[in-house]
Amino acid sequence: MDVFRLANDVSPNARTIAITLVALLVAWLSYTLFNSDPEAALPFTLPTPEQCKTGWQGKVLDDPSIKLPGSTAIQCYAPATGQLLGLVNPVTPDGIDRAISKATRAQPEWGRTTFAQRRRVLKTLLTFILDSQEDIVRAACLDSGKTRVDALFGEVLVTAEKLKWTIDHGERALRAERRPANLLMFYKTNEVRYEPLGVVAACVSWNYPFHNLLGPIISALFTGNAILVKNSEQTAWSSAYYCTIVRAALSVCGHNPDLVHAVPCWPATAAHLTSHPGISHLTFIGSRPVAHEVARSAAKALTPVCVELGGKDAAIVLDDPVGKSVSESEMQRVASIIMRGVFQSAGQNCIGIERVISMPLAYERLLKLLNPRIASLRLGDDLTSKDGTVDVGAMISSALFPRLETLIDEAVAQGARLLVGGHRYEHPVHPQGHYFAPTLLADVTPNMRIAQEEVFAPICTLMRASTLDSALVMANSTAYGLGCSVFGPTSSSLARANLDYIARGVRAGMVAINDFAAFYAVQLPFGGTRGSGYGRFAGEEGLRGLCNVKSVCVDRWPGVVKTVIPGRLDYPLREGSWGMGRGVVEVGYGEGLGRRVAGLRRMVGGGGG
Repeated sequence: MDVFRLANDVSPNARTIAITLVALLVAWLSYTLFNSDPEAALPFTLPTPEQCKTGWQGKVLDDPSIKLPGSTAIQCYAPATGQLLGLVNPVTPDGIDRAISKATRAQPEWGRTTFAQRRRVLKTLLTFILDSQEDIVRAACLDSGKTRVDALFGEVLVTAEKLKWTIDHGERALRAERRPANLLMFYKTNEVRYEPLGVVAACVSWNYPFHNLLGPIISALFTGNAILVKNSEQTAWSSAYYCTIVRAALSVCGHNPDLVHAVPCWPATAAHLTSHPGISHLTFIGSRPVAHEVARSAAKALTPVCVELGGKDAAIVLDDPVGKSVSESEMQRVASIIMRGVFQSAGQNCIGIERVISMPLAYERLLKLLNPRIASLRLGDDLTSKDGTVDVGAMISSALFPRLETLIDEAVAQGARLLVGGHRYEHPVHPQGHYFAPTLLADVTPNMRIAQEEVFAPICTLMRASTLDSALVMANSTAYGLGCSVFGPTSSSLARANLDYIARGVRAGMVAINDFAAFYAVQLPFGGTRGSGYGRFAGEEGLRGLCNVKSVCVDRWPGVVKTVIPGRLDYPLREGSWGMGRGVVEVGYGEGLGRRVAGLRRMVGGGGG
């Protein structure tokens, strides 16, 4: 009332303005209080797995293995300690059929949802992930052996980025697109629509149990599909927990949780999924030998496949083209990025740096910087470490250790220098853990097997290149072509041109200039070429790859102009049809006025010639 009393003491115009402002304020408050955001995240809770609680002590297995003698169950254990996490019953072919049937029934309704409804699910999921980072990270560390920092960045951050990118930009990527017409079809409106395929599937690897599981799920849900994810038996325990998170987010938003299924199974059963006629698209993340089997299996039902097979990614370090010395701070920066690129997740990273190809001046400086840093890396179980000083976690299994040691021994015999590590490591506190000593191997050459074969381990191989072209030859010398990092000065136009020269010349699907894997942190399309696979996930291309790309052509003015077959071209054809047809072609596609006028004459007269 004080506001209105004050208004009586002022001019009518001022009084009107004051009343209007008060009315707007009341309207805004009413809208804010009584109209909720239809896309706002909804809260939900899930019980923390017992194994993720501080102080949990699991039974330490004498001989840790996912195979349990006398049982078909998957024995899940912590690679860092050998502690038993639990048993998971593998899905059978009948179980896969049932899951596909449930997903098939749930998908049509989901396929009719709006982008706003789908965004609400993703926002709900993102909020839960940010609120539950500790549990998610601990589960990933327990099941894969990685450190908490590696899990935070390699599992949580990249998943949050994928969710946020899809929330912010996904609709634009999937919105129907207008396409141009031409002279003959000027009366048509043309567009391309991106529609759900139905039920899709993904077979994912164990190295990022949370991100690799949720990545395909996020894309599938936003494109209106249902999805089955065949997670690795190596990380079956955490995958079951992570899948419940997504299903709970769907449920709290009022949607059918049967849109998403995790299907852990042994390899012999996986073929039933990959060849299933109820699957409309398959994403495969794994090794090259398995990819051949997956592609062969999917071909039975003509199921399209996106294949990501890892690589032998190089970090190429260039010298200044005029011989100027790169600053110490810049070399330290590059060395730090290389350390992260090589040793993150104990080197078990499909886009990890497997080769450091350096020009002469940078080579010697990098060697001096990397040697002591690699030698000082500490191995262990980050979850039980008393002082939190674990740099490198465990590997998923010790089965590959003999091969790694053989590759290193062969390289040394051929002239490489082993400066650090080079062998399996028996942890004094966790003897049942799977640890390989961080390794530095210098003077590696392209003819060595360790320079050609993916190692997927904490091994830094340093290779010397004399020129830009020799660096390119080395980088392109393997069968792979996933990603690449290129480092070098930017202080001159020639130096920048050298960076671009390498980026253009390297045969890879992705390149980061003066950085490592930056393309992954901004949702650019992810994938490689040659032995690293084909197809792309992430970004616009990844979303559209899960859609039926439907071309739609409709009359622009349906009451005025429609397609009519001229009499001479109607069946049965009449005299003059050839000349008229030729005239149509020349009017539509002829260059120059003369040819088009001649075409019109043929259309009218029907003459040949």
